[in-house]
Amino acid sequence: MAALRRALSGAWRPPPPPSHRGFARPAGPPSSRQLREADEAAPVFQYAGKAARRRGRVFVWGFCLAGALGVPSFVRPDASWKRPRRVQPTPYRLETDGKITSAACGYGFTLLSSNTTDITKVWGMGLNKDSQLGFQRSIRDRTKGYEYVLEPSPIPLPLEKPQQTRVLQVSCGRAHSLILTDSEGGMVLPSSEFRCVAFSLFGCCLVVSSESHLIHQLNDFDSRVVQVVCGQDHSLFRTEKGTVFACGWGADGQTGLGHYNITSIPTKLGGDITGVNIIQVSSYGDCCLAVSDEGDLFGWGNSEYLQLASVTETTQVSVPRHLPFKIGKIKEAACGGTGNVVLTEEGNVFVWGYGILGKGPNLTETAVPEMIPPSLFGWSDLNPDVRVAHVRCGLSQFAALTNRGELFVWGKNLRGCLGIGRMEDQYFPWRVTVPGEVVDVACGVDHMVSMVKSFT
Repeated sequence: MAALRRALSGAWRPPPPPSHRGFARPAGPPSSRQLREADEAAPVFQYAGKAARRRGRVFVWGFCLAGALGVPSFVRPDASWKRPRRVQPTPYRLETDGKITSAACGYGFTLLSSNTTDITKVWGMGLNKDSQLGFQRSIRDRTKGYEYVLEPSPIPLPLEKPQQTRVLQVSCGRAHSLILTDSEGGMVLPSSEFRCVAFSLFGCCLVVSSESHLIHQLNDFDSRVVQVVCGQDHSLFRTEKGTVFACGWGADGQTGLGHYNITSIPTKLGGDITGVNIIQVSSYGDCCLAVSDEGDLFGWGNSEYLQLASVTETTQVSVPRHLPFKIGKIKEAACGGTGNVVLTEEGNVFVWGYGILGKGPNLTETAVPEMIPPSLFGWSDLNPDVRVAHVRCGLSQFAALTNRGELFVWGKNLRGCLGIGRMEDQYFPWRVTVPGEVVDVACGVDHMVSMVKSFT
């Protein structure tokens, strides 16, 4: 207490420093040598910054047993206590050897491609009963091919200059595939039952017949083919001049050639797209859409589900027709089996047709495009810059990619194809949890494939 009183009264003084008697001295400031040695001995921590290399990855989900996801252990478990996995309900990372730049989902099979100049440019997995993955020769019997391919397997392309040719795009239908290259052409690996492929394209597409496995060349295009699209049993080719060619099964008018017959040679379409510069075409079932450089929309093919009800009361349209939608300038379109979706330049998404369209369970059919509220894709007052950048369709599901690399899905969740972690159908757009920035997504019947850039 006395010490406390002295402190309060101001009489308190600090005690004198202890005598070191030569055994220790107070620590002074470190010398420059000590600082240098400490800096060299310190651990180095490197953090990912803006210049960090972001890796490209592939994620798959949906139905497993056909092998379309490319994970053998899902079909043939790698341990005796495991059971085959029928459904993968969430995105699963697929190990790939090359940098994948394009993917497509067919009816139970998948194509992956890389735009590098490596010898192997395309890989296939899944159902292969119609050689839609090319002739995958059996190891046991060299005269036979595998009907199921359980992991990404190289598809040899008969290129004259393989190290100078790049694959630009792949597309898949019910039982055929199209492969587009930059110089020697795209290729098609199809079922020839409906003659849905034309056997090569003006220096940009090649075709493999499922019967002979041979490549045939054609030169019937007015310019280079810049986009290939597989419908269910037909094929579309868009050229550099903005014209569209088609071939294949035409019973619903999906070839757009004014008749309902099979066409075995790519033939130029007319109708309302005559003289129009087409910048994108889309098909997956039996309906087709095309977008012009002026933002107009054209359609032909099946209209049983009101896809083309704005211009016809019939269930088929055999020539391209202009669809008079007053929704603004259209940037992109996608066709499903019974429903369609378009994206306008303002970033708005419109849907029409039949099925789960994305505006709740009360909207199951409409002939007039209905806009899905932008807030369902992440737009808000706090995030006013969020926009949908791309739209995609499978047979009965929809997908939208935003400018922030987020993936939203909705529609029929057949065998877990939406990747949302549950099996119920999704009536509104729902964000898929993917560890990275989604660059593109391919939708099939009951599975999906996405290409993703890692965050770091």
